Amino acid sequence: MKFRFLEHTAYTYIEAYGKTLQKAFENAALAMFEVMTDTKRVKPKIHEKIRVKAKDREELLYRWLEQLIIKFETKNNLYSKFTVKKIESSNGTIYLEADVWGEPYDEGRHPSRVTIKSVTYHRMEILEQEGIVTMRFILDI
Repeated sequence: MKFRFLEHTAYTYIEAYGKTLQKAFENAALAMFEVMTDTKRVKPKIHEKIRVKAKDREELLYRWLEQLIIKFETKNNLYSKFTVKKIESSNGTIYLEADVWGEPYDEGRHPSRVTIKSVTYHRMEILEQEGIVTMRFILDI
């Protein structure tokens, strides 16, 4: 299982999983776009590189998802494939480098589900246990 939606009365609450931190970040992004549309219908036609930095892993998750929302809002691109190439720390800063693939939103092919306003820090968690990384986060819709 890559992710699941948790119960929440007013927002979208997601739990994403991965055998590594990189895979959990990839699955968190996939879950976020699944909130917006059926990602199986988004073809990997456009390739982009993303680099974000933060002071801790929670902020890194926030900035990663925020950057993807900004790309959707400014370029009108949906994404369905994510490869986090590296996550590394240097001098108290964590860096994430990733490749993402998608295509421009097409009203006829991409069913519109919910518009995401923002990522929140509320109830955000990153847990590592027994070889599984679990990320929980809420999206304001």
